[in-house]
Amino acid sequence: MDLKQLEYIIKIAEENNITKAAEKLFITQSALNQQLLKLEKELGTQLFVRSRSNWHLTHAGTIYVENAKNILHIKKETYNQINDLLEIKEGKLTIGLTPERGTVMFASIYPVFYKKYPKVKIEPLEMPVKKQQHEIAQGNLDIGFITLQDFQKTKDAYIPICSEEIILAVPSSHPLAYLGGKLGEPLPATCLKHFEQDSFAVMQQGSTLREIYDRLLAEDNISPLILLETRSCETLYEMVAEGICCSVIPISYAKPRPNVSFFSLRQHPVWEIAASYKKDSYLSQAAKELIAICTEFWLQKMKNLNGIQRAGYR
Repeated sequence: MDLKQLEYIIKIAEENNITKAAEKLFITQSALNQQLLKLEKELGTQLFVRSRSNWHLTHAGTIYVENAKNILHIKKETYNQINDLLEIKEGKLTIGLTPERGTVMFASIYPVFYKKYPKVKIEPLEMPVKKQQHEIAQGNLDIGFITLQDFQKTKDAYIPICSEEIILAVPSSHPLAYLGGKLGEPLPATCLKHFEQDSFAVMQQGSTLREIYDRLLAEDNISPLILLETRSCETLYEMVAEGICCSVIPISYAKPRPNVSFFSLRQHPVWEIAASYKKDSYLSQAAKELIAICTEFWLQKMKNLNGIQRAGYR
């Protein structure tokens, strides 16, 4: 069996277009088409329904691609296990990173990892949590570094790294701001019901933080005005700091400024920073080391964050 041929067919299926697939594979379209025709002749059936702008799998094609992915996954697992057995520190890791914080984390941890595994190539891909979960299930990501609550977890494996509180931030001009607290100290608990007449900046639909926010609203049976939807937690905080609206944010994005007041929420919501990988798949020593370095990064970050927040109000 030609494993390269498996990769070719998978790429055509991913791109839904033989021209784009050939470009991604760095081969000519005619060479790729010849490989496809050769395979279809061997199988005695077409794998794709062709059209000028969109190719899609036939039923036979779907069976072929699903099993092709399984075969390549088995090959990778086999090589990883043998490399670990022989202590050969080589290979490749494809990892998922959440927007904003994920890339910042990677820039900090990669130099540490590189010193230990200089021959292990890492391909970092920035994508939302749900996209990461999909790619992990498909076997396209070795590890996803994600933030979520238990109800948002899939059937894949999760290694907890640390937890982070989700808090309410309001402008100091808000009538209830005087009841709030300072970062680095126990925050007064409140209920979102008291803020149902206010406007909020929130994450966009489909994000894990937005799902948590929507659940909190449902529990209090309220629906405050949404002033802004964004993909940036930094933007959420800055909207509050500018006195424009309120927001529910992860505590690591909060900064100790006098123009913002903070509350804990009565539900005390937290989300988990975790490493996720395909259930029952083999986690290589390089992958375990990367997760360990990531864990140390986050534990130190949370420790430093608490210190900075306290110092900010001295």
